[in-house]
Amino acid sequence: MMNNEKKIKIFTEAFELFKKKGTENTSIQEIVDHAGIAKGTFYLYFKDKYDLQEQLIIKKSYDLFHNALHKLDKTQIKSFDEQIIFIIDSVIDELMNNKDLLNFISKNLSFGLYSDRIPELINDNKIGVKELFLKRIQENKIELKNPEITLFMIIELVGSTCFSIIIKNKPISITEYKPFLYNTIKKMINE
Repeated sequence: MMNNEKKIKIFTEAFELFKKKGTENTSIQEIVDHAGIAKGTFYLYFKDKYDLQEQLIIKKSYDLFHNALHKLDKTQIKSFDEQIIFIIDSVIDELMNNKDLLNFISKNLSFGLYSDRIPELINDNKIGVKELFLKRIQENKIELKNPEITLFMIIELVGSTCFSIIIKNKPISITEYKPFLYNTIKKMINE
């Protein structure tokens, strides 16, 4: 097994264990046993299980946005507002269909865009959501005081409210909530 394959195997097995048992109740020994690797190999990639958890959250949330961008590329949507709504809607739909993933990411959706660790974890030279957002703000001559903070606020709003609504179905259903959320996002973009 190549080194990268070992790390992927650790990611895969740890994610399954974390989903089933939670991070607190999962030991490093269980992870390496399930992955079929030596315990020392684990420490080549991770400081501890919490470092592994953080890296997994970054990777999983990044993948949500990357997949949404891939779907967006297959559309004819030209409006900047509608592109952002499409991406957010795709992420929400994915989280609705994978509540275990949502529980795991919890309210840390922004890790996939704002972690300093993304360059070390993701080998992807394609334009990301953050880059698309900033580029389209400039292209459309949208006057935002701080575009990066606006995007961060949008992602935090989506992550925290969707966690509460999808997992707890309160105070309203996600279907009822989406129009309010999307209207708020459009207002944030067009402040």
